[in-house]
Amino acid sequence: MQPVLFSVSYAGLWGQAQLSLEEFIPHAAELGYGAVELTAKRPHLSPLDYPLSRVRELRAICEKSEVEVACVAAYTDFCGGAEAAEVPFVEMQIAYIETLSRLAEELGCHLVRVFTGYERPGMTPAQAWNRTCDALREACRRVEPLGVTLGIQNHHDVAVHSRALLELLQDIDCPNCRLMLDPWSPALRGEDLYQTACELAPQVVYTTLADYVRLPRFHYEPNLVNYRRVEPDLARAVPMGEGDIDSASFLRGLQEGGYDGPVAYEMCSPLRGGGSMSHLDACATRFLQWCRTQDFI
Repeated sequence: MQPVLFSVSYAGLWGQAQLSLEEFIPHAAELGYGAVELTAKRPHLSPLDYPLSRVRELRAICEKSEVEVACVAAYTDFCGGAEAAEVPFVEMQIAYIETLSRLAEELGCHLVRVFTGYERPGMTPAQAWNRTCDALREACRRVEPLGVTLGIQNHHDVAVHSRALLELLQDIDCPNCRLMLDPWSPALRGEDLYQTACELAPQVVYTTLADYVRLPRFHYEPNLVNYRRVEPDLARAVPMGEGDIDSASFLRGLQEGGYDGPVAYEMCSPLRGGGSMSHLDACATRFLQWCRTQDFI
């Protein structure tokens, strides 16, 4: 498998140390990564800040650093804006994806990550499903001439369960729509990671790992002089191998299902140990060591 470092880890979005993309790419190479995933919003690869001329400069940095762009990560929610029907939110997001696909093509990358949508009051599950499916189908059609595949990452509410994800993929029915399956979501929701990975592996083109501990939550009830259990648990990011996510079983399931593609690492929430540059680097290096120990790279 090919290790990839996700630039969101160094975007400063959760108070951690921040690097520009021009700094991040050679830094990833210095840490031992031969491929990166680029965050497609500010402060990184926002279409507002990266015209094609600047993207070409970015590609030159990649070539000099001997780093390839494995994925461009879009941020979408196709159920967003349903309460304001007069505003073309879905059209805007399809245009965003199409623009990112052109930037990805310029970077020599053929994979753009997308999310589905968050369910909302006033929108039935069927409406959310159809809205998401229609949007992704049109987006796939528009980026197909560019040789770009859209990879659905299993994070948002619509089709988040593995069975639902396969159903959505079947409804979209586009050859350039595949899955970017992560262990984080199914682990927190109680799916069997090995079994899920085995079953979905034929449709998977990318996976992203991070480790988390589950911290039980309680509220104190003074009238009872006792505590009330509160669901769900708090999930906190920790260095690879210190948490509760059985990523090793997940990757073995993917392998047994025939997957041998990119395996990305992300630090995309407050991290145990803080967000200093030295700690981020230590965690990124530890991920590579963990992959070698588990014989995944």
